[in-house]
Amino acid sequence: MNILKIQEILKDEPKFRAKQVYEAVFAKFIEGWDEATNLPAALRERLKAEAPLEIKAEVLEAANGQSAKAAIEVPGGVVETVLMKHEGRNTVCVSSQLGCKLACSFCYTGRHGFVRDLDSYEIVQQVLLFSRILKKTEERVSNIVFMGMGEPFLNYDEVMKAIRFFNDEDTFNIGARKISVSTVGIIDGIKKFANEPLQLNLAVSLHAPNEGIRNEIMPISKNYPFKSLLKAVADYINKTNRKVMIEYVLLKHINDSEENALELADVLITELGRLFTVNLVNYNPTGKYKPADKEDIAAFKRVLEKEGIEVVQRHKFGADIKAACGQLAREISN
Repeated sequence: MNILKIQEILKDEPKFRAKQVYEAVFAKFIEGWDEATNLPAALRERLKAEAPLEIKAEVLEAANGQSAKAAIEVPGGVVETVLMKHEGRNTVCVSSQLGCKLACSFCYTGRHGFVRDLDSYEIVQQVLLFSRILKKTEERVSNIVFMGMGEPFLNYDEVMKAIRFFNDEDTFNIGARKISVSTVGIIDGIKKFANEPLQLNLAVSLHAPNEGIRNEIMPISKNYPFKSLLKAVADYINKTNRKVMIEYVLLKHINDSEENALELADVLITELGRLFTVNLVNYNPTGKYKPADKEDIAAFKRVLEKEGIEVVQRHKFGADIKAACGQLAREISN
């Protein structure tokens, strides 16, 4: 499927045709042009020949039915996307790059290098794939998180094109407040994001309470120091008055002690004030690290809450479908 090719064909058509096509593909989620019966036969035939709607993907569903993971074929490799069902929400986690340059030591994608940025339509089709699947049970995608393969702020323009497409009332019509973008700490990207007119959500993958631990597990920290990153996040909060999600993956004997929790609480309150939430992430192991013990996770959470910090704990999805970022795509591409 190539959305750009669809747009090219529509240049030759009356403007109202584009609205009909977009509604059929991105609101009714048709899977073949024969379903678009309100289009002239000649246009349907041209679209079938030049712009097929097939998305080549392998989809694995978790045994509990709460999540599904897809590996989608794109030029140069395979990109992955995940559907998560939880508390009445259908959230799609999308990738923004094929591979990743940043090599965070706990991330499977980062260990295997970078191929290229994804175009906006390659990001869009990840959500479209799951929209078609959910349609069969009369459900829809409600939320989107940019937390898959790649660093969104290193592909900023294409990511924002995709977000505007998701938000468009003539396509997916997903509210801006239901779209979140996660960054490992690209300061220039955070500054640009603060100027966006849409009320989007920012998540920051911090994963450490101090410079030393962050440098150990996230090489990017050497270019974007810990305190400089927190200063950029504080500026974002002051400018937008929007709450930031601080992502924190718990790694056994690396960053999961009560002392780490106290240090994290102190630095976040000191640097950011109170307009943030800490999201504790259970680690899906990829070989190098082990996930923190349940008791240690509970103790870590108690410390933060005792310090008056709002804490959420990400529901663990799909270990049986290779849910750690990059695992499924890597296996299929091999």
